[in-house]
Amino acid sequence: MPSFDVISKIDQAELDNAVNQTKKELSTRYDFQGAQPDIVISPDRALLTVKANTEERVKAAKEVLLAKLAKRGISLHALEFLDIEKTGLHSVKQNIKLQQGIPVEKAKELVKLLKESKLKLQGSIQGDELRISGKNKDDLQAAMALFRKEQERLKLDMQFTNFRE
Repeated sequence: MPSFDVISKIDQAELDNAVNQTKKELSTRYDFQGAQPDIVISPDRALLTVKANTEERVKAAKEVLLAKLAKRGISLHALEFLDIEKTGLHSVKQNIKLQQGIPVEKAKELVKLLKESKLKLQGSIQGDELRISGKNKDDLQAAMALFRKEQERLKLDMQFTNFRE
């Protein structure tokens, strides 16, 4: 029976490259002199932290980071921006959560979309992945097109893997 998996994963090597490029650019830019900009990836690779001495510098550093991530092919849908917070007298930071895997509530929404579309397919949630299976390969491709169309509304980064006939 033909099937494919819907996953949501960030390429860790590309993430490292984007962060390193951002750090390098921020260290050479004149408008960041004395701003102490820094970007840190948490040890569990679930969080990015953008730090600087003012809120404006944090926002500017974040914009540089987003440009580098987009250029490296990392979807910005995989990022969740938390509030900017003051961490000291001359220190401000913003945490950015990195989405790894499809949350259960989003997977349920995708299965609901599949049922509403009247395609003869089944969706099964398997941990942080979603497996779509059916008898017709064309229906599977229609499901992929449907998911891509709804990606913006769901704010979910998706990749389609493990396509089997």
